[in-house]
Amino acid sequence: MLGTQFTTGSPSWIDLGSPDTEAAAAFYGAVLGWEFRSAGPDAGGYGFFRQDGLTVGALGPLTEKGASSAWTVYFQTPDADAAQKAAESAGGTVRVAAFDVMDAGRMAALTDPGGAEFAVWQPGSVQGLERTSSTNTLVWAELHVAEPESVLAFYRTLFGWRWAEMDAPGMTYRVISTAEGDQEDASFGGVAELQGKTPHWIPYFAVEDADATARTTQGNGGSVLMPAADIPDVGRIAWLADPFGAPFAVLKPAPMG
Repeated sequence: MLGTQFTTGSPSWIDLGSPDTEAAAAFYGAVLGWEFRSAGPDAGGYGFFRQDGLTVGALGPLTEKGASSAWTVYFQTPDADAAQKAAESAGGTVRVAAFDVMDAGRMAALTDPGGAEFAVWQPGSVQGLERTSSTNTLVWAELHVAEPESVLAFYRTLFGWRWAEMDAPGMTYRVISTAEGDQEDASFGGVAELQGKTPHWIPYFAVEDADATARTTQGNGGSVLMPAADIPDVGRIAWLADPFGAPFAVLKPAPMG
């Protein structure tokens, strides 16, 4: 289960690149109840999504040429430069070379061999998200790529990830875990075969009612990519997109028992 005691390979941060940060902040405020707070005048428009004063994500303007609006998942690393070098050696590409984010930490923006974009975070004064796995916060990270096994081998090189196969409707789903601890307890996401044209990581946010969240999304200018549906032993999920096309998913977890 995704927590906030991050280890190497944990999803430790998420941020949204948007062409209209003010409108995006209003959308996620309406849909997930988040408040947006600027990181300050030197942050280039970047700021934090907060819930009860705790950081649950971040938002900034699009900075890469030709980029479309999307969420980026960051994975913790003890050494962003070493992770960047390992990614290149294993067939990935570097979109933004490692750099310091003031005293908060050091990051690099990368793309895996399957074409999915992600980032790595070497913590400084900012360890990562301050709340996860509760209502309206990040609960799962899911990768959609054409060749899951070869791409997972890339991530194992970077982070030592483990994975277990499980049967899902029409596909083999792979549940991924960090290298440390009990494999089931350390699971934080999954890998599915690509549905559509664009490989990507998609964040899942826990919600109390997936159907209601889908309706609220539509009512605030977003769209429903996949209507709410029950997944046995998992819960009820829906795939959505914000008004600028950034995809995300929501999950009402199945009762534990």
